[in-house]
Amino acid sequence: MNLTKRSLAFVALAFAMAMPTGWAAAQEKLTVVATTGMIADSARNVGGDLVEVQALMGPGVDPHAYRQTRTDITATVKADLVLWNGLYLEAQMEEFLLDLGQEQPVVPVAEAVPENLLIGSEDYDGKFDPHLWMNPNLWSRVVLNIRDAMIDVYPEGEATFTANAEAYLDRLRELATYTTEVLASVPAESRILLTSHDAFNYFGNAYGFEVVGIQGISTESEAGLQRIAELVDMLIARDVRAVFVETSVSDRNIRALAEGARAEEHEVVIGGELYSDAMGEPGTYEGTYIGMIDSNATTIAAALGGETPEKGMQGLLN
Repeated sequence: MNLTKRSLAFVALAFAMAMPTGWAAAQEKLTVVATTGMIADSARNVGGDLVEVQALMGPGVDPHAYRQTRTDITATVKADLVLWNGLYLEAQMEEFLLDLGQEQPVVPVAEAVPENLLIGSEDYDGKFDPHLWMNPNLWSRVVLNIRDAMIDVYPEGEATFTANAEAYLDRLRELATYTTEVLASVPAESRILLTSHDAFNYFGNAYGFEVVGIQGISTESEAGLQRIAELVDMLIARDVRAVFVETSVSDRNIRALAEGARAEEHEVVIGGELYSDAMGEPGTYEGTYIGMIDSNATTIAAALGGETPEKGMQGLLN
């Protein structure tokens, strides 16, 4: 659904006319809409009791292909602050979000990260890999951008947002320490991570893994039979014994790859399900950013021969 600036302004005006007099003054919390669950969870941790956060995309949703609904338009126009990743992650929503940003605070929280820390995109010239959350240290920079965006919109909450962000960053440092230790236990020759699409490049850089995606950075790219055949040859040549599916991407290509390897008498197992572009179910540990990354690191390490706690960093994994 494409909206012009004029139509966005009309929607905003219609919503404002429908609000009771004094609504803005009466609201008790900053209303924040985030595109992805990772941004929403981090915003809740930073905002605490001062914010009400809604995520547009839930578990299993692919942000590369997601298009805004009428409900999303209403929610974003109504919000005090809209947070999105940027870096062309929300490719189908970008025009809408840029237009909306002409009318109200709409912040691409990953785009303020210095370019020297970003990985280039093989799918789109002049753009960068948007999957920064795969490295907790990089995601900490995004958390600071979320904090600053909240302070800009609601300066009265600066002390709370700053204190909450520091507490959350401490937890992210603990997460980074755990992931580094558990993934370092994987034998060097086994550090090959093969998944459905290239969502794990920042992970690979952070932890010394060779990352191979059947598809490119965007799930909109296609994987042909030749690509599958090339990867079957690679699995055999490198003696790769485990590959991984993703919760937000069809497992069709991964299973075809495993079947192709077995046809060549090379046994490959599905090493587990990884959270790539979306977190787990709301209300679960995996439905938080920390739980998502804990689950990924623990699953990968266990499948590739590393030493891991049975239920992850905090003993909370299902």
